[in-house]
This record gives sequence, C-alpha cells and structure tokens, in this order.
Amino acid sequence: MRLMIASDIHGSAKYCRELLSCMKEEQPDRLLLLGDLLYHGPRNDLPEEYAPKQVISMLNEHRQSLLAVRGNCDAQVDQMVLDFPILADYCIVYWQNRTVFATHGHQYHPQNLPPLRPGDILLNGHTHVTACEKLGDYYYLNPGSVSLPKENSKRGYILLTDAQAEFKDLQGRTFERFQPCVC
Repeated sequence: MRLMIASDIHGSAKYCRELLSCMKEEQPDRLLLLGDLLYHGPRNDLPEEYAPKQVISMLNEHRQSLLAVRGNCDAQVDQMVLDFPILADYCIVYWQNRTVFATHGHQYHPQNLPPLRPGDILLNGHTHVTACEKLGDYYYLNPGSVSLPKENSKRGYILLTDAQAEFKDLQGRTFERFQPCVC
C-alpha cells in the first residue's frame, strides 16, 4: 500500500498543483486529504494563488484517487462542486496492524481523543504544524499544511508505505521518517 496524505490546501491553486505533481511522482494508491480544501477561513491570510475554482477542477480530475475528510472550513456547498465525498468526519485506515484514525483535527485531536487502542495513530491536519510524536500510548501524526504552514513547518505531505511513513516537502525530499515501535 502507498497512501499519500496531505491537508489544508485552502484554495491555493499553486500548492494544489505542486501537491498533484508530487502525487504523479509518488504514484500512491490513494491521496487522503485531511480537509480544508477550498476556503481559506477567517483566521488565515489568503494563500498564494487563491483560486478555489481552479482547485475544484484539479481535484475533480483526480476524483478516483482521492479520499477526504471534512475540515472546519469545508461545507455542504463545497461538496456540491466536488465530485468525490468530503463530508465524513473521519476515515479509518489500517496500517502495520494498527488503526489510523484520520480526521481534520477540529473535533478529534490530542486533547479530545477518539477511541484509540495502544499503538494506534491519530492523524490530523488543522493546526498547519507538522507533528510526528508518541503521546502516551498512541502516536500523533500531522502533515502540516500544503499552502499555509505555521510555526516553521514545511509545505508537504506524508507518504505511508508498507515499511514506514515519510514526511516530504513539496519537492519530494524526505525530512522525517516514522516507524512505530512494535507495541
């Protein structure tokens, strides 16, 4: 399995193009988007090349390869223009005999956990800050934001393979690797 994971495009045509270019290079089985696809939100500045209609078109071209969860900036009106489901609050993925609970992060996050077993992984976007850490008896991963990174995070994504999770920037360079311990 090769699963590419990204979050928080926020309507940036430039960074959506760069992400899809990485997708072409990585050839994942699916791209999992962790929400906030089109709208930038009231707390964020406009991202570079803010053009939600272009992002709609680019994402719809890849609809067969996309999985998505709803972000706090995603709404029913966004679903009306996107040709793949985006309104699920979470997605469950199984990786290395553990559950990966993938959600945007505005409802479930390290301070409000979903039901996790020891060794499971909570996968969030929302904060725009890259994270890869063990918290208690679970792991927390966050790819950061494709278009509006915060706290010196890189624009990037996670590539989940059978062997490991790699955090990569939008030039495809690995900047962190994650291999959970056998719990």
